[in-house]
Amino acid sequence: MILFLLFFLFLFGFFFLEDIKGSTLPSALPTTLVDLNTIFLSIVLEAFPFLLLGVFVSALIQSFVSEETIRRFTPKKGYIALLPAAIMAALFPVCECAIIPVVRRLIKKGMPLHIGVVFLVGAPILNPIVFLSTYYAFRSDLTVVFARMGLGFILAILIGAIVYAIFKNGDMLKRTNHDHEHSHTHSHEQTTSKWKLTMYHMTDEFFDTGKFLLLGALLASSFQAFVSRDVITAIGSDVWSSTLVMMAFAYLVSLCSEADAFVAVTFQSTFSTASIVAFLVYGPMLDIKNTLMLLAYFKKKFVLVLMGVITGSVFIAILIFQLLIGG
Repeated sequence: MILFLLFFLFLFGFFFLEDIKGSTLPSALPTTLVDLNTIFLSIVLEAFPFLLLGVFVSALIQSFVSEETIRRFTPKKGYIALLPAAIMAALFPVCECAIIPVVRRLIKKGMPLHIGVVFLVGAPILNPIVFLSTYYAFRSDLTVVFARMGLGFILAILIGAIVYAIFKNGDMLKRTNHDHEHSHTHSHEQTTSKWKLTMYHMTDEFFDTGKFLLLGALLASSFQAFVSRDVITAIGSDVWSSTLVMMAFAYLVSLCSEADAFVAVTFQSTFSTASIVAFLVYGPMLDIKNTLMLLAYFKKKFVLVLMGVITGSVFIAILIFQLLIGG
């Protein structure tokens, strides 16, 4: 709630800034605060339509598409299943927050663990809404768009293969109180219209993910408004440090994948293309909020190994990408 109030405060400042400057206040607002206000609002206002579209489609799937339908069309056999699984993940328009409980339920119903992992890491990057939002944000530099999609696809298959090699199809699910959630939802759907449920799901997910968008936009705009441009340039020009910084930033701000491109594009003039792609690939695969969800649903050993595999794979892939593009 505080973050949403902060957004309206920034919005008020945007519309009435000239009146404030022309008033009898002792001095005009500092330039850094004006920059903070401008960058923050530009990120949020551009990202919100895609966030709304994403949570709406996600809610539609939750209400109208059964897990049995998805499971029926999901490939199951070993390494051969990885490619078709990645293709299916690209057609699944949900972000990293929504995909975890869905994949958990599918694994409980018989989906192989490694195929579930492909969905976990692939769907939040490869889905059509994320492609559109990334294209809109980086339409002046399509290298970022296609690098995000290409690396997301390759890494989803690679991470799924590594997980299969380590765990095969072992049972990595925790037995929790959430085991009864599906039966409750099913009985609730029998007495409530699916469209009403869709609106409930959409509202919940919007406020849940919206606060992370506002937090990420605030941190990104504060970083650029208050941190010295020389410091930013020094960090952003080195491939090792810029990649690690942007991966850490992606993990900490926990942005929804439908909106993260609008935060990433604000670093385009100071950070390398490879480090921006690292932000856009790593964040949807692993961040604070989905780490907590993974720990709630899966065994700790599996989560720690998965985190190591994702982090190492993304970092190495970005370094290779940097060598390929030569800058």
